[in-house]
Amino acid sequence: MANKEQMIIDAMKKANKPVRPGDIAKMTDLESKEISKIIKELKKSGKVVVPKRCYYILVDE
Repeated sequence: MANKEQMIIDAMKKANKPVRPGDIAKMTDLESKEISKIIKELKKSGKVVVPKRCYYILVDE
């Protein structure tokens, strides 16, 4: 899971804008549903925020 989590974080950094799970799926070849689950966990840990419905962006570290 940690490896997939890192793939998602890297894809979000590369996009450098709010993205949808489907956008990340195209960049990583992971399934959109799996990405949504991982993003949910990243939201809980405070690494990801929701600037608008169905879009996600990394919190600046």
